[in-house]
Amino acid sequence: MRVFFRAALAALGLATLMAGCATPPAMVDQSAPLRVATYNVSLYAEVADGVRARLAGGHDAKARHIAAVIQRQRPDLLLLNEFDYDAKGALADVFQRDYLEVGQHGESPIRYPYRYFAPVNTGEPSGMDLNGDGRIGGPGRLHGEDAFGYGLHPGQYGMLVLSRHPIDVASARTFQTLLWSAMPGARRPKHPSTGRWWHDDTVWPKLRLSSKSHWDVPVQTPSGVVHFLVSHPTPPVFDGPEDRNGLRNADELTLWRHYLDDRDADWLCDDQGRCGGLPAEARFVIAGDLNNDPTDGDGHQEAIIELIEHPRVLRHAFPTSEGAVQSARERGGANLRHRGNPAQDTSQFGGASGNLHLDFVLPSVGLQITGSGVFWPLKGQLGADWVGASDHRMVWLDLEMADIATAANAGPAR
Repeated sequence: MRVFFRAALAALGLATLMAGCATPPAMVDQSAPLRVATYNVSLYAEVADGVRARLAGGHDAKARHIAAVIQRQRPDLLLLNEFDYDAKGALADVFQRDYLEVGQHGESPIRYPYRYFAPVNTGEPSGMDLNGDGRIGGPGRLHGEDAFGYGLHPGQYGMLVLSRHPIDVASARTFQTLLWSAMPGARRPKHPSTGRWWHDDTVWPKLRLSSKSHWDVPVQTPSGVVHFLVSHPTPPVFDGPEDRNGLRNADELTLWRHYLDDRDADWLCDDQGRCGGLPAEARFVIAGDLNNDPTDGDGHQEAIIELIEHPRVLRHAFPTSEGAVQSARERGGANLRHRGNPAQDTSQFGGASGNLHLDFVLPSVGLQITGSGVFWPLKGQLGADWVGASDHRMVWLDLEMADIATAANAGPAR
């Protein structure tokens, strides 16, 4: 992917990529707050190129609903999780040109002149037996369970960053190949009945930490550079008593803490060969479907709480919606047993899990929140019939630059 970006930049003579359109970027209000959002859009397929084929022609109902949500909320900087990766960006081209740049359900078109995408670990064969069944790979789920990140084909459940402001592609960092064992204090899974390591000593040193990837995408906003720190950790379920997915989810979250804490970490090396964490003076926003609810669900909740309460993360009230409260009340079941505030939920699941708070936009100290929300309308309100296109909801914050000392003293999170 980095080769693709460099070739495109050389050909176009631009600092960032134009998103499948030759017309100049639309004018952006330079004085308005920066709206930053994360949205798991469930635009994935069981076969490579399956989503692009489905979206051809611009008539896919789910993609139109997703585009309508984006057009309604109009974020300036947006992370899309579960957006299948392809090296040429063909799916991104189709989605932007035929859905975002075409008005959907009465909403106005929206253009993103700049974007960023790169390879992910999902579906990428590891050549190792990771699920412990004595075989390497196989058809369907067997392939996915032995891939570096679960996926039926390379690139499934990928990520896409869209921006109305320039992206410093040359300075972007990806951590797709960072080894799990490199992290100090890595949570290595064990067989609980025997105490043996789940991954033996020939496998453990080769495992990658990120189930998709972790990216630091610097965005040149009118008020200065903001580092967009994006990821999509594995769900802490679909494993056994060894809890290998739960432990991996926790360490994928812990990686961001190391990135914020240690500028000189010699083990924290990106795919470009640059080592160390984020400079202390940098402003950032952590975003993504982090698959860990601070109060409910199956994750190691200390991992998400420690990230939320990191000294460099701005203390703030979580975004809410009335639709989430209505959903929890109507669905009952697990939702009634949850301890968390249902207004903060960002995803709707059935069965034993119920609705959960999994999607986060966490700004740094040095940024000020002027607005926030979860796009989850009440039944009968505009957009209520759009949100079912995904089992997650868009979460957004409006941000402005602030004095660092003042922001550090803001109220508690949650």
